[in-house]
Formats: sequence, C-alpha cells, structure tokens
Amino acid sequence: MAGPTPSAAGNPLTVLTLDELRRRSSVKWRMHPPDVLPLWVAEQDVPLAPAVADVLRRAVDLGDTGYPHGTAYAEALGEFAADRWGWTGFRVDHTTVVPDVMMGIVEVLRLVTDPGDAVVVCSPVYPPFYAFVSHAGRRVIEAPLGPDLRLDHAALDEAFRRARALGRRPALLLCNPHNPTGVVHRRDELEAVADLADRHGVRVVSDEIHAPLALPGAEFTPYLTVAGAENAFALTSASKAWNLAGLKAALAVAGPRAAADLRRMPEEVSHGPSHLGVLAHTAAFRAGGPWLDRLLDGLDANRTLLESLLAKHLPAVTHRRPEGTYLAWLDCTALGIPTEAPADEPGVASDLAWPARFFLDRARVALSSGHVFGTGGAGFVRLNFATSPAILTEAVTRMGRAADARRPQD
Repeated sequence: MAGPTPSAAGNPLTVLTLDELRRRSSVKWRMHPPDVLPLWVAEQDVPLAPAVADVLRRAVDLGDTGYPHGTAYAEALGEFAADRWGWTGFRVDHTTVVPDVMMGIVEVLRLVTDPGDAVVVCSPVYPPFYAFVSHAGRRVIEAPLGPDLRLDHAALDEAFRRARALGRRPALLLCNPHNPTGVVHRRDELEAVADLADRHGVRVVSDEIHAPLALPGAEFTPYLTVAGAENAFALTSASKAWNLAGLKAALAVAGPRAAADLRRMPEEVSHGPSHLGVLAHTAAFRAGGPWLDRLLDGLDANRTLLESLLAKHLPAVTHRRPEGTYLAWLDCTALGIPTEAPADEPGVASDLAWPARFFLDRARVALSSGHVFGTGGAGFVRLNFATSPAILTEAVTRMGRAADARRPQD
C-alpha cells in the first residue's frame, strides 16, 4: 500500500497515524513493545519534507548511489545560515563533510586535544558527550548549568581552571541549542563563553545540530559569529530538523583561525558520509525552509499543549518552556517516585532509572531517563514532543493516571 502523501501546507506532525508510525523499523518504534508510546529518542513523527523526498527519488531512479562529490552541501548551509541567522561570513572553504555530528565532534577533538586532556561539558547534557569523549581517550569535566538551566559562567570558569591543570590542550564541548533543556543560548552568553575560553586557552567545539529548531520567541546565534570565537569549530546537519538521522552526513565548520586545524582532518573521515545523505541534507537546507516553518509552528503548538497537559494531569511535574528543539526536560522529583539511578556512568543508558522506569512500566510511555545526562539529571525525564497532538495527549494522560494510581510502596 502506498504511504501517505504529505500536505504541501499542513502541519507535518499531524500527517502520520499511529498505525503508520508503528510500521516504521527505526529504533524509536522498535525498541519497545507496540503498546508503548515512544517519546524518548530524538526522532520525529513526520514524513519526509517533499524537497528531500524528491531528491532521493530522483537519485534512486537514476541509480545515483555512488560516492559524494562537491561542495553543494556547504553552499546550501551557507545560504540557509545567511537567510535564517544573518551569518554572512560563512566560508565554504572552511568546512568539511563528516559522517555525522558526533563522529565529527570526536574527529575535531582529536585535532585540537591530546589523549588524557580534559573536555568540559555543561551538564545535564546529551549523553553521548560523555561516552564519545571518554572513548576517544579524553577526560570529561562537568560545568553544571545554573538553577535556571542556563550556562553558569562561574562554573565554566572553575571547570576551565581544572581542565587547564589536567592537560595541555583542553576543550569545551558546547551544546547550542542545549539538549535536553531546550535553552537557546543568547549572544551575550556566548560572548562570555568565548572570553572565558580565550583567557584559559580552551578550544570550543559547538554542537549545533538543533540550530534550525529555535522556536518562536527565540533567536539562534551560531557560535562562530560571536566575537572571540575565531579559533572555534561548529558541527551541524539537517538531521534533527528534517528527521534525517538515517541518512548520514554532517558538516564541520571552522572559524578563521581554526581552518588550518580542519585541513589536518584525516582523509578517511570523508569516507563516512553517505552520498544519499549529502543529497538529502543539501536539499533540506536549500529547499526545505517552507516545510521547516510549518514544523516549527506545529512544535510551538505542541509545547503549549504539553504545558496544559502537565498542568491538568501531572501538576507536580515542573519544567521550563523550551526555547528550541522538540525536547522537554521534566522535573519529576515532587512526584515522590524513587529517583535512584543504576550504577552507570553518565552517558551510558544500560538501564532506566526512576521515574523513567515508572512511566514505562506503569503508563507504557517511553521517555529518556534523566540520570544518563550527568549531574543534575536524577529525578528528571526528557520527553520528545515532536509527535501528533493526539499521541502527546494520550501519553501525558497515561502518565497522569499512573502517577495518581501509584501505590504507597512505590
């Protein structure tokens, strides 16, 4: 049976039915049994943007499945960045294609740090920051976010001092916008980061995979446009905004004083990106803007819906309205659900801690467990609201029923 034809003008989050989504074979929809509503991993419940689907169909029809070539991807990102973020100084010759954002981060860190050097992260933060950095032989130092979940510059200053004492070439791995909190860092905040990094001799690597997903009311600032960021790097792709995780291709972008470092990237890294991935990401940045705008409207509506659902069904759960991404960081500590984490290292999701385990077992809703996001994550869950309003409503309603029915011994 042919799949649904996405509307040219509708909300992408309302196109696919639950039955259609359950036919997907990706990890989001196959990790758990069919009765579970999966609101955990960062996949969206949307069809492909027409511009992306068209370029992939043309490639398949032509048998155009060879090796990637050229600079069209970087050119498309540069055009998108100028239009959306006012980044007029983007340099195509200061970019290189990498397999995906996290692999690109690891390769950049290998260029600018040595084994045993420290990499600072702002916890709670995307779990692979811990795992990938550690597996690359670098040491992770946390600079926890402040109580308002924004960057804490005093904590960064202290972490940079510690990092400098541990090794010759420390780095900061920044998440911009921030995952899991949905904070979109302001320009003044990033300028303060650049000033601190310069004073301590810290190289900044900015993960900007969620950059196109700044929601209404927030403005994304590319780190490389900030004064003092000339020796920094950014990694980005269309993966999160256009749901292209299965089509591997990302871009590493160097500031003007980091371009020579980027030219030292090993040649074999360029063998990782997929040709179809490059085509898809290029099409997304070049022609996927109208679809993205409809998605952002749908995500804006969903974050408002989530607030009302939590107020009705889980009033003890608190969260700060995300400024970007499609991720909500929910503080469940007031529910009285045990929050002990299993004996895992941060970033290692070998098991679920409560309350994520509680909501999976009792509500049949899969959420990301807060403990794997590092310091500040215990007692939290991350909820992916890039789904239909109907699924989001059913999920939070189930969670509320489970919390209300909780036995005292729980």
